Amino acid sequence: MKYPGTIVFDLDGTLVDTAPDLTAALNHALGELGRPPVDPQAVRHMVGHGARKLLERGLAASGTASPALVEAGVPAFLDYYWLHIADGSRPFEGVEAAMDRLAAAGCRLAVCTNKPVALAQGLIGALGWTKRFSAVMGFDSVPLPKPDPGHVWATIEAAGGDVADAAYVGDSMTDVAAARAAGVPVVAVSFGFSDRPAAALGADAVIDHYDALDGVLAGFVR
Repeated sequence: MKYPGTIVFDLDGTLVDTAPDLTAALNHALGELGRPPVDPQAVRHMVGHGARKLLERGLAASGTASPALVEAGVPAFLDYYWLHIADGSRPFEGVEAAMDRLAAAGCRLAVCTNKPVALAQGLIGALGWTKRFSAVMGFDSVPLPKPDPGHVWATIEAAGGDVADAAYVGDSMTDVAAARAAGVPVVAVSFGFSDRPAAALGADAVIDHYDALDGVLAGFVR
C-alpha cells in the first residue's frame, strides 16, 4: 500500500496513554497547593492543552483556579512529572507495530504535541522511541501551538516532508482543528483523552485500534 509521505502524531492520548503519570503529577501539585486529588478518570479528559491548562482544570475541580494559583503549581507539577515521566505511561496497543509498518514503507514519522518539547523528548526517550521520529515539536517549539496550523506545518517541515503529502493522527478537537486549518487529512483515535466521542470530532476517519491505521492512511492517497 502507498501512504502519505509524512505522518504526524499527537503524543498524549494518541501514541501513549500518559494518564497515570499526568494524574500523579497533577495530584502532587494540587497537594502542594492544599487541594484534594482529582479522580484519575476525570484527568483523562483534562489533558491536551499543556501543564497550565491541566492545572487550571484540576484546581477548578475543587474550587477557584486563579492565574496566580496556577503559576504557583507549575513548578511542582513539572518537577514531579519529569522525575516520573514514564512510570506508568504505556504505548497504546498496536502502535509500535503500526509505526514499524509505516517506517518500512518509507514514511517519515513526526510528533506534534502541546507538551513542552523537552518533556516530549524525555518521554519518547524513556520509551526507546528516539530514532523513530524525524521531528518532535512541542508547544514551545513554535510561536503558536495547536490548534494553530503553524504548529502542524512546522512539524512537517522539520521532518523534511511536504504538507501536500502528509496526514495527521490525534485524539482531540484541538488536533482535528489544527489539522483542518493546516489542510492535512486527519485520523482520530477513539481511545484517547477527548472529552467527547471521537466520532463527534469531525475527523476524516476514526480508528478503534492501530491495526486499522494503515488502510485509512492508504485511503488518503489519490
